[in-house]
Amino acid sequence: MQSTLELMDWAVIALYFVGIGLIAWWSGRNQKDTTDYFLAGRNAGFFAIGASIFTSNIGSEHIVGLAGQGASTGMAMAHWELHAWVMILLAYVFVPFYYKSGVYTIPEFLEKRFSSKSRLLLSLVSLVAYIFTKVSVTVYAGALVFQVLMPDTFGSPEAAFWVGAFMTVILTGLYTVFGGMKAVLYTSAPQAIILIFGSCLITFYGLSKLGGWGHLVEMASANSEQFALWRPLSDPDFPWLGVLIASPIIGVWYWCTDQYIVQRTLTAANLKQARKGALFGGLLKVTPVLIFLIPGLIGWALHQEGVITIPSKILPTGESVIDGDMVFPTLVSSLLPVGIRGLIVASMLAALMSSLASLFNSSASLFTVDIYEKMRPGMPPAHYVFAGRVATTVVVGAGMLWIPVMKLVAGGGLYQYLQSVQGYLAPPITAVFLLGLFWKRINAHGAAWGLGAGFGLGMLKLTIQTFFGASDAKFSDPAFLAAIGDFNFLYATGVLFALSIVIVIVASFMTEPPPAEKAALTYGEMIKGKDAEEIKSSWDAGNKTLTAIIAFLVVGLYLYFSFWLG
Repeated sequence: MQSTLELMDWAVIALYFVGIGLIAWWSGRNQKDTTDYFLAGRNAGFFAIGASIFTSNIGSEHIVGLAGQGASTGMAMAHWELHAWVMILLAYVFVPFYYKSGVYTIPEFLEKRFSSKSRLLLSLVSLVAYIFTKVSVTVYAGALVFQVLMPDTFGSPEAAFWVGAFMTVILTGLYTVFGGMKAVLYTSAPQAIILIFGSCLITFYGLSKLGGWGHLVEMASANSEQFALWRPLSDPDFPWLGVLIASPIIGVWYWCTDQYIVQRTLTAANLKQARKGALFGGLLKVTPVLIFLIPGLIGWALHQEGVITIPSKILPTGESVIDGDMVFPTLVSSLLPVGIRGLIVASMLAALMSSLASLFNSSASLFTVDIYEKMRPGMPPAHYVFAGRVATTVVVGAGMLWIPVMKLVAGGGLYQYLQSVQGYLAPPITAVFLLGLFWKRINAHGAAWGLGAGFGLGMLKLTIQTFFGASDAKFSDPAFLAAIGDFNFLYATGVLFALSIVIVIVASFMTEPPPAEKAALTYGEMIKGKDAEEIKSSWDAGNKTLTAIIAFLVVGLYLYFSFWLG
């Protein structure tokens, strides 16, 4: 099988790279200090912030992974893609704290509220999370597309996989390292446009080949147990109670406390723009259900109709099923005309590169500002920027090494793997932030114990899940470890969250209350303090309108897809 990309496709892809390179060069010139490099000089507008939040979130793992989940589990993962409502919480509650405290990083905020130990713990946990959930998954998903579209271009499909992985990492690293956060922000707008437009084209061509939306609904209705939004408690993967427990915990961690996302709001020119940028990102976040999950369903239907052939994989039970992670590459190679195919690959590269760019900059910020600067204070700004670049290289290298191990855990599909690992990392961070923001009695000891113990328990679950379980590829003895390994990741997220809350509260009450200046960084104190008027005025009519639109769209999508299969 030869490469499915032709000269016109390569021309479109080359044009994309030239355009992104020029934007990165123009926006990233004249970097003066760490404020310029890490926070784009703190003068960004809401459109750039919102687009950057969206493209940072939507990586190649979303395009490849969500399409795969759409084909294999239907709308089950839509709950995670309807987290636009969490962006309202980010804009209304969290952004004022972060912005008014003048921090570079979210762990730095934890130091202001708790202690330097909490800051260090969150920085280390975040860097580990980037290895497990961002570098490995994003690069893996992008490399899969290279493997399918250019199987013999580099000698073999396996060679195409690794060439694609390293090429995208290197190219993205170059423009991020030289351009800093400005390059990340200003390349986000065209990347968001290409990403949404390209994904809409797949939906359009797919529905045209299938015979329209009505035929897709009819086919999905005949398999409603597989494709429904809500699943019974007996469902082994997505019981509705587990979804209701785990999804908000992961959502609050990812959208409200993760440096990778929140750093964009810290680049705003003022608090009003910061809040509006978060909400504009939330408005864009409504789209993935329609432009990523639905194409996966379309791919499944086209496969059933014999229009395309999606490769299969063998489950541990011996059953042969569609390989969900191959749905998107197969749609591109089998469905789209020349030129359009190149545009779709460019949109996938846009997603991959924007996510990696955000990751590179966030990793550099976390290591440099929260760890290295503490170890080597008073160094020139150029020294810190270089240290951040080195740290990013180490994080990326570790993520690449994790890819082969990741395949052992990702039995349910790429996107399900991503959410399961995030479900083990998120609970202690979500617990510490929510308790710390709304309860003055929570102190530094409680935060440190909650973060440390919660992270340890989450990593223990991930380790056991990797090696123990009922699968033939894992150890089934001893039985209690196999049971822990197979324990549903949604319920495990809830258990970890509850344990983290208990640890934080008990450790806080066993020690002295926090000093007044620490307790002042809580929601109740902030809204009546010296910044109260600015915080109130920044929630203007535009922000209220965006909030209403997001709420309307999320509720509308939930209502439709709750009953769409009859």
